[in-house]
Amino acid sequence: MHALSNSLSFDHPTEVNVWLRQLAATAVSAVHPDTLLSAGQLPPRPAGRTVVIGAGKAAAAMAAAFERTWADTYEDADLSGLVVTRYGHGAECRHIEVLEASHPMPDELGEKAAQRMLESVAGLTENDLVVALISGGGSALMTLPAPGLTLQQKQAINKTLLRCGAPIREINTVRRHLSRVKGGRLAVAAHPARVITYLISDVPGDDPALIASGPTIPDATTPMDALEILERYSIDIPEAVRSHLVSDDTAPKPHSPEFGLDRTIVQARACDALRAAEASANLAGVDVRVLGDDLEGEARELGGEHATMALKLQKDLKEPLLILSGGETSVTVSGEGRGGRNVEYLLGAISVLQGASNIHALAIDTDGIDGSEDNAGAIFGPNDWSRVQALKLDPATYLARNDAYSFFEALDGLIITGPTRTNVNDFRAILVLPKSM
Repeated sequence: MHALSNSLSFDHPTEVNVWLRQLAATAVSAVHPDTLLSAGQLPPRPAGRTVVIGAGKAAAAMAAAFERTWADTYEDADLSGLVVTRYGHGAECRHIEVLEASHPMPDELGEKAAQRMLESVAGLTENDLVVALISGGGSALMTLPAPGLTLQQKQAINKTLLRCGAPIREINTVRRHLSRVKGGRLAVAAHPARVITYLISDVPGDDPALIASGPTIPDATTPMDALEILERYSIDIPEAVRSHLVSDDTAPKPHSPEFGLDRTIVQARACDALRAAEASANLAGVDVRVLGDDLEGEARELGGEHATMALKLQKDLKEPLLILSGGETSVTVSGEGRGGRNVEYLLGAISVLQGASNIHALAIDTDGIDGSEDNAGAIFGPNDWSRVQALKLDPATYLARNDAYSFFEALDGLIITGPTRTNVNDFRAILVLPKSM
């Protein structure tokens, strides 16, 4: 990824396109595990063993960074353990085993990885240390069903939750209460060893209990909360799942003594990516308005709202303005097309902007994968509207079948970065230029 230029000519749409892509790269680089961990953040070396566990799209890169920093600080890498990440998101480690599994749909390899993690922390003592490296995506990657439930049942519920438009906090509430490792259960299994958890947050609000469904963090929700969510979205569940939620009382409580010596460190958040982009834009002489790092809601609707805002601001604009936002939108899937929430957000924006002059927009997922496709997101400029018309691409038709990927593929507007090995969720940028420029 190239460094962001400190100067920018707005006369050439191609240059603006490159600048916005570089801005996104700057945001992603600011939250990469390679830049986050310092020796001062390491716990004291224990008298006993140090066991590393972890899950998420950034877990392998976090493991490599932790291993490197530990060796530099304590002169050797007296570590063991394993982490699980999404297929293709691995990183090279010498002492920590890196496994790969499916995301967003859990698979048997993720189930086996979770079982092995549970076994790796069993039988530890108060002289031992467990280091948990957790990032977004860990919920699907570390799936170990509660006793009496099956992986197939969890897969079916997970698929329905992802398609119904439920926000991530509700999805993860259900996941926690159907799991043997989530909701702090993995930390309880490690007790009396101390657990230090390093987190890269992909959830609005950065609540540690929500990130990857909090395998080492207790939460205040109950099984009945999970059942209420399933019923509210009219999700059909097997009797075994219902019976488990009605009768389960095994969830660790937030003030349980097992967590008394544990520590949690949030290493990176969406706000860190936005701040890096804002600083770079300011250096290029562009004013910035940050709408927030925790925006949720239906992707297409939020895109339309932001486009409407850009048009209103442009009316009295004298200097370039960059509108930034982060968070995690959702998509209610009713069609059979291709695409994730960021391209759907952008297609919602285009439906409002159409041929509006001097407004450029970009939206990506910081992990490099928008939904389950091969793109991080997409980009769109005012000159692209003539191609939309020439190709007879109707935004409403593509939205109706949730096919934003195909829309931007036809325009050659997809942004494909490959896995970034970090994850603070959505990064959205709308550059608004005065009409006279």
